[in-house]
Amino acid sequence: MASKDKKRPMLTPALQQRWIAVGLLIAVVLVIVLVVIVPVVSKGIELHETKNNLVFRLQQYEGILAKKEAVIASMANIKQQHEKQGYFNSQKTDALASAEMQEFIKKAIVDAGGQLNSTQALPVSNKDKFSRITVRVRMTGNSEALRAVLYKIETSTPLIIIDQIDIRPMRGKRNRMTRQIESSNELNVNFQAVSFMRKQPA
Repeated sequence: MASKDKKRPMLTPALQQRWIAVGLLIAVVLVIVLVVIVPVVSKGIELHETKNNLVFRLQQYEGILAKKEAVIASMANIKQQHEKQGYFNSQKTDALASAEMQEFIKKAIVDAGGQLNSTQALPVSNKDKFSRITVRVRMTGNSEALRAVLYKIETSTPLIIIDQIDIRPMRGKRNRMTRQIESSNELNVNFQAVSFMRKQPA
């Protein structure tokens, strides 16, 4: 047993100091890595992710701006189409626009076989850049005449809108032979017709 203990290598003080120095060096390197390099790498990764997010958002904003230009162009095209189609009354004054509309409605009623009882121009109302021209109409006629009048008005150019319509059957006449009141196909119709024109500069 004694002979085996003698063969075990013994570390000299110089060798021990060398191993201690190597261990200290490794410890210092680990500390530098943990304290300096790891935070720098983490910060670099964070900045890279932030950059990617900013690039993505910038691309989104560029897409939105591109769509905005397309929407503005579409609105301009729609406006031009409306102007070409003549949806708005082109008369110079509200009075002329109202007179034109009354004449058009009168002709539509007569052509349909109805009877125009009265028309009345209502006060013009202004909103934004448009003037609302309103005419109150009273007419009589059967259902076919009324249908033809409404169709003629609502498909007109410039555009005319039917508003606040009131339809009531007319009271029938008494038969002289039977003394009974016979039903009538005639209708009393009241409605408002509305058209629009651009406000003229003062």
